[in-house]
Amino acid sequence: MYISIPFILLQKKYQELSSFSMNGCGGDFRAPLDTTETRTFPTAATPELAADRLNSALFELKSNPTPFESGIIRIEVRIFLLIMSHQPRTHFIAIVPIQQQIEALDWLRSQSQSLVLPRCYFSGRDSTTTLFQNQHQNENANEKGRLVSVAGLGSAVFFRHLRPFSFDDWHSIKRFLSKKCPLIRAYGAIRFDPRSEVGSEWKGFGSFYFMVPQVEFDEFEGSSMIAATIAWDNRLSMTYEQAIAAVEATMWQVSSGIRRLNGNAPRAVLRHQTHVPDKSSWDSAVKRALDMINWKDSTLVKVVLARSSRVLTTVEIDPLEWLTQVEGDNAYQFCLQPPESPAFIGNTPERLFYRQQLSICSEALAATRARGESEYLDLQIGQDLLSSPKDHHEFAVVRESIRRKLETVCSSISVEPYKALRKLPRVQHLYAQLTGTLQKEDDEFKILSTLHPTPAVCGYPTEDARILISESEMFDRGMYAGPVGWFGGAESEFAVGIRSALVGKNVGALLYAGTGIVEGSNSALEWQELELKTSQ
Repeated sequence: MYISIPFILLQKKYQELSSFSMNGCGGDFRAPLDTTETRTFPTAATPELAADRLNSALFELKSNPTPFESGIIRIEVRIFLLIMSHQPRTHFIAIVPIQQQIEALDWLRSQSQSLVLPRCYFSGRDSTTTLFQNQHQNENANEKGRLVSVAGLGSAVFFRHLRPFSFDDWHSIKRFLSKKCPLIRAYGAIRFDPRSEVGSEWKGFGSFYFMVPQVEFDEFEGSSMIAATIAWDNRLSMTYEQAIAAVEATMWQVSSGIRRLNGNAPRAVLRHQTHVPDKSSWDSAVKRALDMINWKDSTLVKVVLARSSRVLTTVEIDPLEWLTQVEGDNAYQFCLQPPESPAFIGNTPERLFYRQQLSICSEALAATRARGESEYLDLQIGQDLLSSPKDHHEFAVVRESIRRKLETVCSSISVEPYKALRKLPRVQHLYAQLTGTLQKEDDEFKILSTLHPTPAVCGYPTEDARILISESEMFDRGMYAGPVGWFGGAESEFAVGIRSALVGKNVGALLYAGTGIVEGSNSALEWQELELKTSQ
């Protein structure tokens, strides 16, 4: 007991220090940072050794303070696990590199005593279309391999406000990013409708929330990397010394928890589940939407109505544990958790856009069918989806709307494939890919604000659908169906935050799903589609 009390007090002190961060939205976005750099240190054989090297690098930075009044510095150590191999007929023991076995999500789950800190997790969708195809990575492909996922703990700088995300806010984020430091990124999400009232469960997210992690674990194919980022700006009341102390405090917690990987969480048993709206109210909402669509003077073609399902269990659900159980094939997985807030997690198949310098890529994804139990039945269901007039109409509205929006900011547009099937583990959708060329890189904000919300999650025309949604839905969508992803120096990527849930911090779990209502929709079938989507 005598030993544990000082340890608890020390732990509390470090938690308070590490939670100290600055909001980058408060500064002058027109003033560039004085310095931006990445420092790479020699490879380590274990996560523990990598953490020790980062701590040594932090001590060096602390001992030799910078003269700059603002800046951001990323320090990184690559981890390449080794095994001992005895060579036949010799007395030598060889050190052989092996593919790393530590996943970023496992690393983040191991930080159990750092729950007061904000955290984030993002993984790419698959090996060919991923959140992490960056220029830095391509130049060093043989050395690092493909970047699979990123986990972050603590925020070197965060960006949050109750007002809608603006061009000035975008500039405030980009101020801390640089093409020469491509792995310094701001991860986060934006509300579906920033003009709607923020529900109490979403309060910690504001209208938007982004964070540049203090400590980050990058999972590559064949290796991994641990990094720490120090950000400071005297004009934002965050000095270099304070930033160093905050990162040191976070690293102290990470170093003590990094050995506890792959812990088993207690199983959560379902106690209660409620839907908003319930089935009766859903039928009424769909009828009202169809009446508006079919009204002779109406311009409304489609509206996407959503449902919130509250799940209460015997124990509080661990959002990261839950994410490990989700079928993640062909989907972006994410977790975003501001301090003292529930975690927003998701498993979304839908890309909003990917930008690399002036090149832009987006997708249209709409209409849903279940997968077949046999190859023949699956093919039959897919053909039915491709030939359905109702589903084609719903999909065409989405594709053509995205194409028109891209044309406003791109010099050229191509659509290929024009209409195809996107098959996921439990469902399949109609799909098209759209690519274009931006006129200038500052058009990134225009792309984000123009593409969101797409008809796939809102409807068409956008404003007519948004008004009907605000009048019909009796819950706050929050970040559900909003943009979720990251900004980088030369590139960025955002998915659409569907197939998602808000988990923990006394809310149990709130599961979100939506379905498109067009002429010919049936409320009972649309309810079944909600059940199918939630089952994932």
